[in-house]
Amino acid sequence: MKLEERVCGVKEPFLFWLWSNMAGRPNPKRLLGLNDVNDIEYKTKDGRTLRGYQLAARETKPAKGFLLVLQGNAILADQILVDFSRFAAAGFDVYIYDYRGYGRSEGKRRLKAMISDVKGIINYLSAKPYQKRFVYAMSFGGILLLDALDTHIKLDKVIIDSTPSRLSDYGCPEDFDPITHLPEECRNYMFITGQRDRVVTIKMSKDMLEKAEQCDAKIIRDAEFAHPFMDSDFSVQRRRMKTIEQFLLSNDN
Repeated sequence: MKLEERVCGVKEPFLFWLWSNMAGRPNPKRLLGLNDVNDIEYKTKDGRTLRGYQLAARETKPAKGFLLVLQGNAILADQILVDFSRFAAAGFDVYIYDYRGYGRSEGKRRLKAMISDVKGIINYLSAKPYQKRFVYAMSFGGILLLDALDTHIKLDKVIIDSTPSRLSDYGCPEDFDPITHLPEECRNYMFITGQRDRVVTIKMSKDMLEKAEQCDAKIIRDAEFAHPFMDSDFSVQRRRMKTIEQFLLSNDN
């Protein structure tokens, strides 16, 4: 079976086309003034080239570890790289790739293929001599991460921010429901949800959060949080990022 086949019905190509258009076009000018940025590529198992950026660790050689950021489905890598500068300052290499068919990356925008890409990228980064392996996955990125997990993927800390429990409600097979891919032990996980999130509501993530609590994940339910990078107030966005930084960087400075 080909990676770029549809698995969620005839609407899948249209929805990804719509989301990718919402993400807009790549603009390297967004990275002006940001130091230690490297243009990177990853070759997928079916020969597509994914492009993104590495924000290299500052003053720490070699880096303590990596942080892979998996963004939402209407966000490009160059739009949010700057927001993770504190991880570079703390000694971590930060990686963000445009998804297949988004921004500067090749390929058709298909769920099955994107899951394969995420699994491949994590294995690729994990093969490097990093001591710590972190992932921050938001919204659609959380779907891709959980669906990509298997027994061979070992991560030290994971944050799932504003991800729905199921895709089967939208015509996808139940095998792709994120809730079915939670590990049995997840005390190294943190889940975030916000009461002001109108994209992935608390009701949409409720079942997965309850299951995550049972496997000892840390749960953040915040009355002021909206969807990631859609918080209306900068102070709320900064508090969200501080929550992320504290969880991932605790005991690692």
